[in-house]
Amino acid sequence: QVQLVESGGGLVQAGESLRLSCAASGRTSSSATQGWFRQAPGKEREFVAAISYSGGNTHYADSVKGRFTISRDYFENTWYLQMNSLKLEDTAVYYCVAKRELCSGYGCRTGYDYWGQGTQVTVSS
Repeated sequence: QVQLVESGGGLVQAGESLRLSCAASGRTSSSATQGWFRQAPGKEREFVAAISYSGGNTHYADSVKGRFTISRDYFENTWYLQMNSLKLEDTAVYYCVAKRELCSGYGCRTGYDYWGQGTQVTVSS
């Protein structure tokens, strides 16, 4: 099992930045891909970004491409989501995720085995 704990959420104004962190514990060697999802009020949960265990491959949702950056610290078993130029529509609960399989492209958008509890990000005007 892998346990995931998010941190770094909060309230920011549109145009500002925020960085989320996800700390993994347990059998972290079984998480070949790590990522982030989000769920806004009244909407379905959606994929945001993913990164391979080595950090060499990343994949982003079109809505955040160019504004968000996913990265990971191999030794700390932690990954991050740097969110710049935040928009009102980025308001959501953000979940860090992990799965046992490597993925590429659109295959990184589904099939996650482990989920964190979520952290709220609120962007105000």
